Amino acid sequence: MPKYSGRAWSDDDLDQIRDLIKQNADATRARLSRLVCEHFDWRAPNGKLKEMSCRVAMLAMYRDGRIELPPRRRAPPAPYRLVPTPQGDPQAPWQGSVRDLTALRLVPVEPGRALRLWNELLARYHYLGYRMLPGAQMRYVLRDGERILGAMGFGAAAWKLAPRDQFIGWSGAERERGLYRIVGQSRFLILPWIRCRNLASKALAMATARLGADWAACYGFAPVLLETFVDTTRFVGTCYRAANWIEVGTTQGRGKLDRHRRYAVPVKRIYLKPLARDFRRCLRQTA
Repeated sequence: MPKYSGRAWSDDDLDQIRDLIKQNADATRARLSRLVCEHFDWRAPNGKLKEMSCRVAMLAMYRDGRIELPPRRRAPPAPYRLVPTPQGDPQAPWQGSVRDLTALRLVPVEPGRALRLWNELLARYHYLGYRMLPGAQMRYVLRDGERILGAMGFGAAAWKLAPRDQFIGWSGAERERGLYRIVGQSRFLILPWIRCRNLASKALAMATARLGADWAACYGFAPVLLETFVDTTRFVGTCYRAANWIEVGTTQGRGKLDRHRRYAVPVKRIYLKPLARDFRRCLRQTA
């Protein structure tokens, strides 16, 4: 059976989707994805319909020639365009120790001005730049009083990751059921004008202490494991080891879409951070 958005779809499932599309010929693509979610009762752990995942799945089905979709009624959103602001400009160099940071805190990023500044900081100062992330996600800025020291972002975990999956010891079916309880750290930035020994590991500890509760408040469930990747051509992962993350192996040096092993990308070390003592049981037994 073909898989889309992490779900297997039988021939009968696809027939039902085609029937829904025929029965709702005037519906928009967004409306159709909602109808498909309702028909299959496809929901996130917090009970909400997985409309975005369904929309992605149906678009992939359409591109593979399995279903027909009505024409788009709206143009796709324009690519993100960086608009530099004074708030995101380089600041005067600061050097010190964690002990000097008397008002250190990790602040969740809310929509609006704070989110635009987070996007700008990542676009200007992170080597991977800014990229819109789909699905569940959480962003933070690291502050000492009013001074911004860095930024951090979390989102979906990798679908398949052999060293991680071996570390957990779960089956493919268990991974499909429980993957949502793993969260990936997608971005971590200490601003280049900040020089502070042990700040990175301190920020990681602060994030792991609060992320579970923040995620549960937003999405209705708490993750039990974090994962991240460290580019071996740029970093050695010292801060992750200092914050008690576990190195479990390396990636294969392939991009996500490189099925034929033609395009090499930097090998990355894989680090995991359990958020629960019984994380293996939680991941393997998630209904």
